[in-house]
Amino acid sequence: MKGIIVQFRRGRHTVHERHYLIDLGFSNREEAKKMAGKEVIWRSPAGKEIKGKISDAHGNKGIVRAILEKGLPGHAITTDIDVLESEEIKTPKKTKEKK
Repeated sequence: MKGIIVQFRRGRHTVHERHYLIDLGFSNREEAKKMAGKEVIWRSPAGKEIKGKISDAHGNKGIVRAILEKGLPGHAITTDIDVLESEEIKTPKKTKEKK
């Protein structure tokens, strides 16, 4: 699923550099709350990946709030971000063999 980075999470006097508001095309808060816990990846034009997680809905119009592992560059605003489905997140874990 694709989304668009709308803005930093901000207030009148503060900007949260790692928190972003993402528009996934939902129309209300209930639909947006279902996306909480999903992982997101932003890919730069050079191929760098920055990962994060959707924390909750933001407001009543279907916007979600995501917290990324580090801040994005300013030109990331209005670019696409990928939301991973549950089967894409799961990776096989290596198990230790007992001797």
